[in-house]
Amino acid sequence: MRADGDGGTMTTAATRRRRGALLFLRDVLVIFVVAVLVSFLIKTFLIRSFFIPSGSMEVTLEVDDRIIVNQLVPEVVPLERGDVVVFRDPGGWLPARVEPEQPPLVAAVDWFLALVGLSAPDSNDHLVKRLIGLPGDHVTCCNALGQMSVNGVPLDEPYITLPPGEEKASRDDFDVTVPADRLWMMGDNRYDSQDSRYNGDTPLKGFVPVDNVVGRAFVVSWPVSHWAWLGNYPEVFDGVDKGRG
Repeated sequence: MRADGDGGTMTTAATRRRRGALLFLRDVLVIFVVAVLVSFLIKTFLIRSFFIPSGSMEVTLEVDDRIIVNQLVPEVVPLERGDVVVFRDPGGWLPARVEPEQPPLVAAVDWFLALVGLSAPDSNDHLVKRLIGLPGDHVTCCNALGQMSVNGVPLDEPYITLPPGEEKASRDDFDVTVPADRLWMMGDNRYDSQDSRYNGDTPLKGFVPVDNVVGRAFVVSWPVSHWAWLGNYPEVFDGVDKGRG
């Protein structure tokens, strides 16, 4: 009788262990699914990550930096001059790109990471520049001091990179008025940026539709050595609105 009792106790304990293990696995699966869902929602509606494929924003952003983008801009939070903005190619800014072949497993992993915002396979289809001109702005360069002006107000731009010996904010002069629902974008690396200045032969004449904006970059998240907040330098554009016609 004792042996039977011991066997029953052991069977009950084993059943409890199996049930506990199953409950643990269930909880882990629920947590995983919820985490994926939350990450997907955050990536879709709030923030997402991009990497920097070119040097057009140096030294603000270096090649292969990863940035976090606030996707509430501009639908909820308005765009401001000086914002570092990620936007879809308006057409003709980027060369045609052939997608590289990937092994099925690698492609599946990359798809999942992109789904939750940990990978950005479409970074090469987007651009990142600094917003200089809003709709209606009159943007010109360069004055006698080599400065760019917005609505007649000269800009002292601490964020730009110029080659040694150069003082002009743009290698080439220009004089544009930004149309309605369009933006004028320029790279911080002014002598090595194919931005609004050099896309005048595209269908939109170098202007970027507001609807193409994905969001405003607000932090460099990787590598750790490059971590930094990305400001929009409101003092640079102080008084610009007063000069609008």
